[in-house]
Amino acid sequence: MIKGLAITKEQKMEEEAAWIEEQTAEDRVKWAHEKWGTQLVLSTSFGIQSAVMLHLVTRIQPDIPVVWVDTGYLFHETYRFAEELRERLSLNLKVVTPIWSAARQEATYGKRWEQGLEGLANYNRDNKVEPMNRALKELGAVAWLNGLRRSQAKSRAKLPVIQKQNRTTKIHPIVDWTEKNIYEYMKTHDLPFHPLWDEGYVSVGDWHS
Repeated sequence: MIKGLAITKEQKMEEEAAWIEEQTAEDRVKWAHEKWGTQLVLSTSFGIQSAVMLHLVTRIQPDIPVVWVDTGYLFHETYRFAEELRERLSLNLKVVTPIWSAARQEATYGKRWEQGLEGLANYNRDNKVEPMNRALKELGAVAWLNGLRRSQAKSRAKLPVIQKQNRTTKIHPIVDWTEKNIYEYMKTHDLPFHPLWDEGYVSVGDWHS
């Protein structure tokens, strides 16, 4: 009997995953909002095209917690861009930082992003993964919206709309959007690119990377 129930639940999840793949980005966000409500969060890096997801999601759920991991190594332009979008979109911004400051980390470990793959992995764990996981726990989030897209990298080519990560469900509403889709959305809603876009940057994160 238990085995039968497990199969039924698995089939239901597969059907839901197949259904959500066919929906529009807006409908995916609405579905997530209706399903998880206050247990849903949005993450942002305030990167080149971050205004798209921030605008798309907050039109549907204006008070959604927007989690921003500030590693302490971001461009000055990123901080100014974040403030611009926070004010313009009335973001419910939740800033989370690493447990150790950038200065303390460098004094103790040196510049770990220059210490091979292991050093970089440790850097990312302490400055990105741990702060994000802590924010999810503190906010009581069980589902997480983000702006990953299949066209961004070969490793994301088969990324699904819904993905389970530990105990959290990740939803990628614009996973199937092209650069053209992004541009048209930004133009339609008069949304700004990150200021470093005009200087030739196609991606921004920590200044040293």
